[in-house]
Amino acid sequence: MTLDLLRTVGLLALSSSFMTVAWYGHLKHKELPLLAAIGISWLIALPEYLLQVPANRWGHASLSAPQLKILAEAIAIGVFLAFNALYLKEALRWNHLAGFGLVLAGLTLAMRR
Repeated sequence: MTLDLLRTVGLLALSSSFMTVAWYGHLKHKELPLLAAIGISWLIALPEYLLQVPANRWGHASLSAPQLKILAEAIAIGVFLAFNALYLKEALRWNHLAGFGLVLAGLTLAMRR
């Protein structure tokens, strides 16, 4: 794996972590007014762009744009699964895992040259 690809995967994982917290972190805090949840989520998501843009720029040196998108989605699902288990503590069912497996199959297919 090249340095650009390693750097891309790392930045995509970090950016996905920010977005996952921004999109789903408020679900455990339903006592917050909706506008407050939106504002806090927006502030959490803002640094995500500082990671996502360079990840895509560097990643495009060795991957096509569709490959980058599928890679980002696979990483995002992996980050979400960890967040779901550790923070939300919601059970995963077989169909959730099967869906993730299909995304991984798509990633494998898309990465073929």
